[in-house]
Amino acid sequence: MNKQRRKAIDTIRARLDDLLAALDDIKDEEMEALENLPEPLQGSKKGEAMYTAIDNLENAFDNIQDALEYLEEATQ
Repeated sequence: MNKQRRKAIDTIRARLDDLLAALDDIKDEEMEALENLPEPLQGSKKGEAMYTAIDNLENAFDNIQDALEYLEEATQ
């Protein structure tokens, strides 16, 4: 891989790192909101939707981390 493409991938990796941080913040905020719900509401439809959202955010986070690893391997 040439220097120009390697640099382009490094730029993408930096953007993905920023997105990971933002995504992690959103997940933490959603978790905190869920934990602040009264217990009966945590098991309600709203609480279940929040659990699902948190799970999906964690999956997205993991997938972006995987993409970062692939990009790192591609530039070696």
